[in-house]
Amino acid sequence: MDILMVGCGRMGGAMLGCWSARKDIRFTVIDPAGPAAPEGVRVLKAPSALGSDQFDMIIIAVKPQMIEDVMPGYTARLKDDGCMVSIAAGFSLESLKRVLGNVPVIRVMPNLPALIGKGATGIYASDDCSSAHKETASDLMGRIGKAVWVRSEDELDRLTAVSGSGPGYVFQFIESFMEGAKELGFSDQDARTLVIQTMVGATEMAANTDAPISELRTSVTSKGGTTQAGLDQLRQDHMLDLLMKSTTKAAYERALELK
Repeated sequence: MDILMVGCGRMGGAMLGCWSARKDIRFTVIDPAGPAAPEGVRVLKAPSALGSDQFDMIIIAVKPQMIEDVMPGYTARLKDDGCMVSIAAGFSLESLKRVLGNVPVIRVMPNLPALIGKGATGIYASDDCSSAHKETASDLMGRIGKAVWVRSEDELDRLTAVSGSGPGYVFQFIESFMEGAKELGFSDQDARTLVIQTMVGATEMAANTDAPISELRTSVTSKGGTTQAGLDQLRQDHMLDLLMKSTTKAAYERALELK
């Protein structure tokens, strides 16, 4: 299989790093900057260097505002049974079809932890995508973390508000948690170490069991103990639940505005 990636910024490069272990796929990158790439990946600075090459899959990894200018010429590079895959946020299937023509298109929405192979990615395909297209997309996105197929583009926007923007929420929680630790007298470094390791340990426990999250929370909460005292503040008047609902709703509404 031959795959072409158009554009290779930070996210594209991280993806290639996770994908390059597949020896049954030949990867080619087109990027004027000539970025560094994993061993075995062909990097070219202009599409004219492709000669007559055609590809089974073309990955759109340029910024959304560049798609209309950059991508139209690449449709001819797609094999008859190939498909396009876009990682550009906010650029709809309808807009992609308008630019690319009547070719199968898959939209994927990775998040920042994909840079370390721990991403959460949403995938949505146009109706003309084959099962083979979807299988390849699932395999590739599964190599950068965990992937979820969604049922509509609207659900992809909703996913953006959860996993796409979610790392920002987690980083903010870490910052606030660290401030609480420092208020108790810990140094910046010790507060960072304690908070991040606590987050890592707790999320790893949640990831490695099918038990309800509420059950995990209960397992560390003794009646009248220190955890209960802290949770009573965190959950006062359902404050945290309401805050997270308004947070994800605001992100979703902004995703709609940006379409």
